[in-house]
Amino acid sequence: MIKLFRTIRKRLLTENKFSKYLLYALGEIILVVIGILIALQINNMNESNKSAQQESLYLERLLSENREDVQTFTKKIAELEYGIETIEQLSLALTSDSTSDAQVIKAANDFFGYGSIYPVFTSSTSTFDDLSSTGNLKVIRNQELREQLVKHYAKHKQVAEWIRISTAWALPIDAPFSYHNSIMRFEPVSAFLFGEQSVPDQVGHLKAKKDEYINNAAVHYWVNLDAVSNLKTLVSETTSIIELIEEELEM
Repeated sequence: MIKLFRTIRKRLLTENKFSKYLLYALGEIILVVIGILIALQINNMNESNKSAQQESLYLERLLSENREDVQTFTKKIAELEYGIETIEQLSLALTSDSTSDAQVIKAANDFFGYGSIYPVFTSSTSTFDDLSSTGNLKVIRNQELREQLVKHYAKHKQVAEWIRISTAWALPIDAPFSYHNSIMRFEPVSAFLFGEQSVPDQVGHLKAKKDEYINNAAVHYWVNLDAVSNLKTLVSETTSIIELIEEELEM
């Protein structure tokens, strides 16, 4: 093709057909420009397709992780709510005169097994971290969705920090109490380390120090209750994010 164009130019110049040569040269330039524009258009289409595929992959990952988070948060809420129930049962067992010794011991064991466990926040943020650290967040074309994602994962950090602060507040209160009252004597796994313990002696200890035990239980009660409240809010927000992502994938 290039050889043909050169032959035509050479013939026109040889025949002194300068005006025709200019028209030909102009036509050749126009053809080159059109070719470049077509190539650019094809390249832009390819890049657009690649970007759309990348966006879809990211959205699928975000969808999967947020669905997983809903399950994780819901399970943690159930565990914490059961812990709160054991705290209430311990308080009732220690303050009621009609509670049997067996019920008091069971209430104490349940509290130390579930109610005294601190909440730990975990969530799936690997895809959003990837989007943020690589600058690929702009791949998600829906600006509203981008903004909601940023707010959503900021909420993750907020809840994690709030739980950390609550735990940091409670530990200095909880640790001395746990040590001075040797609460591991009520844990079935470690009870044997304290030698033979009669049920009446255990119940006598619990009731003699019921105010200390209830006060300690109250610390865990408020930590767990606050965590449940934050996690329920996060479940609601995560559900909304899932709906937004699903709508975007359907478009």
